[in-house]
Amino acid sequence: MTREGTDPVRVSRSPSDRGPARRLRVIRDLPPVGWMVATVVAAIAHPVLPAPRWLLVHLLLLGAVSHSILVWSRYFADTLLHRVSSPRDLRAESVRLGLLNGGVVFVVSGVLTGWWLVTATGAAAVAVAVGWHGVTLVVQLRTALRARFAMTVRYYVAAAALLPVGAVIGTLLAGRAAGANSEQLLVAHVTLNVLGWIGLTVLGTLVTLWPTMLRTRIAPHAERAATRALPVLLIALAVIVASALTGVLPGAAVGLALYLVGVGLLSVPFVKVLRAKPPSVFATGSVLAGMVWFTGLLVTLTIAVATAPGWVGVHDRLTAITPALAAGFAAQVLLGALSYLLPVRLGGGPGAVRAATQVLDRGGPLRLTLVNLGLLAVVAPTPSAVRVLGSVLVLGGFAAFLPLMIIAIRTSRRVKASGSPPKSEPPPRGRAAGFAVTGLAAVVLAIAAGVAIDPTAVGGAAAGSASAGVVATGHTTQIEVDAANMRFIPSRIEVPAGDRLVITVHNTDPETVHDLVLESGADSGRLAPGETGQVDAGVVGRDLQGWCSVVGHRQLGMVFEVVVTGAPNDAAGEQTGPAGGPPGVTPGDGSVGDGSPGAAPGEGAAANLDFQAVPDPSFTAHQAQLPPVTANRVHRRVLTVRDVVREVSPGVTQHMWAYNGSVPGPVLRGKVGDTFEITLVNQASVGHSIDFHAGSLAPDEPMRTIPPGGSLEYTFTADRAGIWMYHCSSMPMSAHIANGLFGAVVIDPPGLAPVDREYILLQSELYLGAQGGTVDVDKVNSERPDAVVFNGYANQYDHRPLPARVGERVRIWVLDAGPNRTSAFHVVGGQFDAVYSEGSYLLRRDKRLGPGGSQILALAPAQGGFVELSLPEAGHYPFISHLMIDAERGAHGILTVTR
Repeated sequence: MTREGTDPVRVSRSPSDRGPARRLRVIRDLPPVGWMVATVVAAIAHPVLPAPRWLLVHLLLLGAVSHSILVWSRYFADTLLHRVSSPRDLRAESVRLGLLNGGVVFVVSGVLTGWWLVTATGAAAVAVAVGWHGVTLVVQLRTALRARFAMTVRYYVAAAALLPVGAVIGTLLAGRAAGANSEQLLVAHVTLNVLGWIGLTVLGTLVTLWPTMLRTRIAPHAERAATRALPVLLIALAVIVASALTGVLPGAAVGLALYLVGVGLLSVPFVKVLRAKPPSVFATGSVLAGMVWFTGLLVTLTIAVATAPGWVGVHDRLTAITPALAAGFAAQVLLGALSYLLPVRLGGGPGAVRAATQVLDRGGPLRLTLVNLGLLAVVAPTPSAVRVLGSVLVLGGFAAFLPLMIIAIRTSRRVKASGSPPKSEPPPRGRAAGFAVTGLAAVVLAIAAGVAIDPTAVGGAAAGSASAGVVATGHTTQIEVDAANMRFIPSRIEVPAGDRLVITVHNTDPETVHDLVLESGADSGRLAPGETGQVDAGVVGRDLQGWCSVVGHRQLGMVFEVVVTGAPNDAAGEQTGPAGGPPGVTPGDGSVGDGSPGAAPGEGAAANLDFQAVPDPSFTAHQAQLPPVTANRVHRRVLTVRDVVREVSPGVTQHMWAYNGSVPGPVLRGKVGDTFEITLVNQASVGHSIDFHAGSLAPDEPMRTIPPGGSLEYTFTADRAGIWMYHCSSMPMSAHIANGLFGAVVIDPPGLAPVDREYILLQSELYLGAQGGTVDVDKVNSERPDAVVFNGYANQYDHRPLPARVGERVRIWVLDAGPNRTSAFHVVGGQFDAVYSEGSYLLRRDKRLGPGGSQILALAPAQGGFVELSLPEAGHYPFISHLMIDAERGAHGILTVTR
């Protein structure tokens, strides 16, 4: 038996590592590779995937890490309890692993498709697999002879008891059953699964594995530290979860602090071993880096929870930290442990183990540098371009393990087959340092490239215009500002003249992207919910105005003021532009035009329309033919919001938001009683939402704003007939609709007669920003449209007329999407003999009712209906809005009637 302070536990001599356990078992050995590959693929494809952040975290933690925990905790339990796994044990393990991996597939599939029953089934399978694993370990503990490090197995048992509870809470969150308490349940879910299931397993394992990996002695009193720490950790987890479930916010902070105490108890032997023999290979370096991230993020989370204003703030901060926990802690510990354990598992004697280990150690310093410095660049308040490039480096550092693993397996087999290991020479001196410097250079280049791509995000040179010639004091004033609910808190700050001003902006809004732009040009960069950025205004000598430059946010009140105190009386005289800005720059709404800071509303930048211009011959008009109704009673659609640059008139482009890339969005059609299951995915640059007028339901959950990368499920039943608008309901709603986020749902009235042709037209307004820019919100607010259009493009059906034949019955559905103008739909030269508006007929084609007719379909914004007519002779029949100013600025098209 190992004596304390002497030999490490020799995992390579595990009794259960003999015989059948050594052979490749697909269900045991391949799934973690598959989950890691899936994680890499998802990271590359994340812009087109729904809920990419959730997906990446769960593929890694629930897939790769959880599978590895089930395999290796049983392996270590057998080693520490001095037992041999029987064939029956191995068969039971295979069943558990099958349940776990199948359950993970179901969970991921259910969440991505919105099928809650599939998610619940998968979560149940995961819970059963892990619970069964825990019961098996309890039985082994009770039947085994006394073992000195049996305490590690108790960590595994405790961890296995926590995951099923976390799985239940996760299922409730996926099914939206949490309601108003979703933030608190998320805290409990992450606590049980990350700090409990993964954290306890890692902490318990490293008591013996850490010195084994370093090939040194176990620290004195390591067993005593592990024994003392476990109850502290379990009490801490219980306090955090209970506080989250009962809504006691200070209790959660206390629980996290207590968890840190438990980690501190275990860190004493960990550090002693580290001091005795520092890491020299990738495996131990990766584990060490992972534990540094774990401890640092725990401290950060504890402070964040202790200072959060409420559970929404905790939710946002936890959401921001969780990906770093997954990558910095879990992934690094997993890859470090596998880099040590895989050669041992492959076996074949010291030569084969050494050869495989050397392969897995290749480029270790480079990979560690890329992952850890790259991850620091990602989590720091850096420009978004820096975070993207940093993520690429991190992904590359992690992904390199996969080909190295394959090479290591082949090398091990080759050595075992030949019976002699390849000759190995010590690496040249300085190679490790060279790799580390290469990694550092790559990260520095990524940061420089990111700043070059988005120089305004660092508020560099432009911030100098804030000084107004004042003498610098050498002092820095640092201010914390929260952005939430369309307000900056505080919205006004005072700064001594001559101080350098640094503003840290926290986006505490749970749904919406924000930023802070100062009139001097200093800018925080766009901040997703939970993210933090900095505005370095430089030396400040004059008052400054600021605002959020996201479309419409300034108009809703997101303004900021910097007031300079103690400035010389003549400081204003040194200002070089209007309101103290640089020459030629009027402080305005950065959301206008292309969203750049300092652009004045309508300041000569708006795109100019020429209603006589002719589109390019390759121009294709928006499809006006209404899709036919189908026999389906359940309609499942994915609507993805994207930023698009599209032409709205010949030669005039705008940066718009679109459902599935189309303005207006896709037309949905059904019958009364049909169910629509909609998945909304936000792949745009700011928060968006959707509101279907065709269904009646509480708006709180389905119509909420989701941030970039988010998704939601929206299910409604169409109980009433008509043409119904759907649109983005994020504020300012008028700007989101005017910038392209609207569409129509057509629910056929019962007994709707067939017609020869059926068209659909959505009238809307264009409020043009700069060429290629976004909607001009000031124009929207003052109701000054540049154009009124059908189906998103001015006069498009003048150039691409809609066809019909003499005598054919034509039905035209019309929806006024607004956001502000009414419509008086009219066909020049035609008369309507059937008019349907807002769910009822105003005029029917019925000889018993007499020869009545109609000339317009009058609609207010969001109203809709249809008209029917037959045209008596060949010719060109204009269709317009009979508000003639609108007909003359784009609401005009032609029906071309032939014989």
